[in-house]
Amino acid sequence: MNRDFLSIVGELNLAKKILVVGHIMPDGDDISSVLSATLGLQKLGKEVVACIDWRIPWYFYEFDETNLIKGYDEMVNSGFEPDFMLIVDASSPDRIGRFQEFLGKVTTAVVDHHGTNTLFGTLNWVDTKFGSTAQMILRINTELGVSYDERLATINLMGIATDTGFFRYSNADEIVFSDATKLVSMGGKAYLVSRIFENKRIEQFKLLSTMVEHICTENDGKIVYSYLSKKDYESNNCTEDDSGGFVGELRSIQGVELAIFFSEYEKNEVHISFRSKDWFDCSKLAVLLGGGGHPRAAGCTLKGELSVIVEQVIREAKLMFSTQLEAVKNI
Repeated sequence: MNRDFLSIVGELNLAKKILVVGHIMPDGDDISSVLSATLGLQKLGKEVVACIDWRIPWYFYEFDETNLIKGYDEMVNSGFEPDFMLIVDASSPDRIGRFQEFLGKVTTAVVDHHGTNTLFGTLNWVDTKFGSTAQMILRINTELGVSYDERLATINLMGIATDTGFFRYSNADEIVFSDATKLVSMGGKAYLVSRIFENKRIEQFKLLSTMVEHICTENDGKIVYSYLSKKDYESNNCTEDDSGGFVGELRSIQGVELAIFFSEYEKNEVHISFRSKDWFDCSKLAVLLGGGGHPRAAGCTLKGELSVIVEQVIREAKLMFSTQLEAVKNI
């Protein structure tokens, strides 16, 4: 077994008060990993607090267990003093928000599958062969001897399903299907996971329509991008949570290799999502812009005027697209 993996399992066995932390702007894999680790450790009699320094998108509250996740202020005000911190699905310190303050104060383990991880923990188990961090939590729970029930299996399955696009993305390999099968055999319900994303408000469809109106293409339609401003969200009675998955809609357009979605969450603060289909390495573009992620899915956050950021990012994207395309042609 991986030495880092075994070291983290050993530390979790010894720890009594554990803080489990996910990343800002949490997705399904992050929330799944936080909750799966928390529920698993609680089954072993550990005192565990689950935290994310960001609001949780409303649709994840389809699972009552999501209410276990506390924000930074709530956790600090509770007086909980952890002797160990487990960070999941976060590639760098800034991704855990204000929980960075605990780094160096308690022993910290980072469990992640992003190739751009900066190895910022006391212990680091980072493995890009996994399609989701939820698969890594499954292995930790299994090694710890956690007994799975239907709820834990379903929540753990959520991370695998969402980070592979419900098994549609290129990271849906044999290991992914094997782990998903294992969780289903332990009671995991895939239909309960899919219900989260089949619960849309009419306002979300109007927001999608606004995003579609803003679509632009470059490089003969191989690059597609769109944006939503703060005003767009407000006029449609929506928040950024309601645009989850929009970048995937852009990627689904015929002939597109690279899709880019700009979301102005707050005025002059823009979250940018990159997705590709076959060969473009999104993580390289994201890292160039101060972010990170995977070859087929990455992102970053930039501050400034939305129109200026769009122009800047598209310029860099076109340059890198041409460079990577030449490299692919020469293989």
